[in-house]
Amino acid sequence: MDPQPLDPADGSPASGKGRPTPSRKEAEAARKQALKAPKDPRAARRAARGRDRAARAQQRAALMAGDERALPARDQGPVRRYVRDYVDSRFTIAEYFIFVALAVLVLGFIPNPVIQFAVSISWMVLIALVAFDELFLLVRLNSALRKRFPDKAERKGALWYAGLRTLQLRRFRLPPPRLRRGETPEEPRTHRD
Repeated sequence: MDPQPLDPADGSPASGKGRPTPSRKEAEAARKQALKAPKDPRAARRAARGRDRAARAQQRAALMAGDERALPARDQGPVRRYVRDYVDSRFTIAEYFIFVALAVLVLGFIPNPVIQFAVSISWMVLIALVAFDELFLLVRLNSALRKRFPDKAERKGALWYAGLRTLQLRRFRLPPPRLRRGETPEEPRTHRD
């Protein structure tokens, strides 16, 4: 075999893979060797756990990056993307519900009847505010969805999806929000001939 020719610009070998293409038989043997499980059951389980861990880490990284192909089935599609953008572009009281619920729980242990009465009233007011805010958001979202996605089958489950997303803290929502508060969701692209 003669040496690779040098690139005259920098004296390095010319670009190329530098080895012959493996035959089909060699490539299949190498692939089978990579997939071969160890004979020891413990080593096989350890290897399987390692592969599963790596696959989950890769999927999570893609999910955190917002890669549409890596989303779970419940989050895929233009309707769900629009619902996520619609919810993420608005401020909702429901996302802070968990903090207020914890405060009510802690304040409920104070044996002062005045404080307990105030906590009870504030809890009922909070529930009413969250319900009203949620209802208002879902009615407006339903109207927007009907305009943009006229097929009822496409919209199935979208309002439940929106309701659950509003209850999550914004920073812990998965897939992560693409829009800042106040921005308007994108119009879905429709292919027309």
